[in-house]
Amino acid sequence: MSESVIIPVILAGGSGTRLWPLSRALYPKQLLPLVNERTLLQNTVSRFAGVSGVGVPVVICNGEHRFMVAEQLREVAMDAAILLEPVGRNTAPAVAVAALEALAREEDPVLLILPADHLIDDEAAFRRALAGGLACAEKGDLITFGITPHQPETGYGYIRKGDPVVATDGAYRVASFVEKPDLATAQGYLESGEYLWNSGMFMFKARRYLEELEEFAPAMLAACRDAHLGKTEDLDFVRLGEEAFSRCPSDSIDYAVMEKTDGACVIPLDCGWSDIGSWAALWERGEQDGDGNVFKGEVIAEDVHDCYIHASGRLVAAVGLTDHVVVETADAVLVAAKDRVQDVKAIVEQLKAEHRQEVVLHRQVFRPWGSYESIDSAERFQVKRIVVNPGARLSLQAHHHRAEHWVVVKGTARVVNGDQEILLAENQSTYIPMGVTHRLENPGKIPLELIEVQSGSYLGEDDIVRFEDIYGRNDG
Repeated sequence: MSESVIIPVILAGGSGTRLWPLSRALYPKQLLPLVNERTLLQNTVSRFAGVSGVGVPVVICNGEHRFMVAEQLREVAMDAAILLEPVGRNTAPAVAVAALEALAREEDPVLLILPADHLIDDEAAFRRALAGGLACAEKGDLITFGITPHQPETGYGYIRKGDPVVATDGAYRVASFVEKPDLATAQGYLESGEYLWNSGMFMFKARRYLEELEEFAPAMLAACRDAHLGKTEDLDFVRLGEEAFSRCPSDSIDYAVMEKTDGACVIPLDCGWSDIGSWAALWERGEQDGDGNVFKGEVIAEDVHDCYIHASGRLVAAVGLTDHVVVETADAVLVAAKDRVQDVKAIVEQLKAEHRQEVVLHRQVFRPWGSYESIDSAERFQVKRIVVNPGARLSLQAHHHRAEHWVVVKGTARVVNGDQEILLAENQSTYIPMGVTHRLENPGKIPLELIEVQSGSYLGEDDIVRFEDIYGRNDG
């Protein structure tokens, strides 16, 4: 019997609040280059390059991230089906709609479930484990990959190994799933050799997973089927039916299926894995200097030891620090004891309660056509730096409450300004009165950069009336 096609399912919907201020709601950690020049998402989709029998992956993400996800996949030349979740409903429903989408494309593929924000150093070991997972999945088992622990870890759930799987090297029946333990219990788990970290990576046949969901969570499966049936095409994206998916119960794969099925197996995996769940994890995985420090960006230090310091845009100077994390961005600075970085979540909750933009956006905001960055603002004015990618253009739009003045500093701009269409070169400008229909386009081969000065009584991003948009947006 020939092996099934493997469809990677990339779960890219998280928000990564523990890595604030670098990770924000509209620019989460999976879209950031935290460990090398590629983002965590790009590293994930590149992980199965060269693995035989792999089909087009399915990537599941938040609709607000869709253009960044698509652009990052394009940068690594990866074709993918991108499913947009209208609301977050945890991993079990996400994988259910991915299974339904995969079955619309293949006969009965094996799904390889991968969170988009994990780090794996030894990818050869990862690929070897996939071979064992495929053998089990072909027989109808539901596979989870358990990470071989090298230290007592209280931040992960655990899996206890049961009996070896007959005729499959390296696989075990799952005896039990265990919640995050205290330190003494975790030490006991490590010494016993019977426990593995729960990685959140899975492998199983699409129909087999749906059969188990039908048995253990029928309401969830029904809602997911309705959401998939109600899907719509939006450019290169697949939008799930919002009403149906919104009424879907929220649950993880572990709770909904894996802890209940009698077909759960675990394959131990020793591959230099991390879920990059905190700034301390990045310090552990970083290249430490002779004082145990990891520095990113422009950092000057005196008598600093075992610290992680990340400078995004400015010089950061530190004196006399030990076991601390310092992260600088254009609009926020985090300073935390390294053993307290998990409590960054509490800061994020405070920011949410105060409706602060620092939890949602960076000063640089990405759009499908490029990006903009707020340079200065005060009552009745705002100054932005706008970058438009070659061949890209903004929507045809108007504003009720503000006028705009554009000054080109690099490249060439084609501008619709009311009834006029004009071409602007460097050092040329145009003024757009309040209420006038306008559009900006880059017809050139290099990025277009301009300075935009807004003036008016209200300068919010929601003061946009769109008349035409090549990206099909009505939400930003």
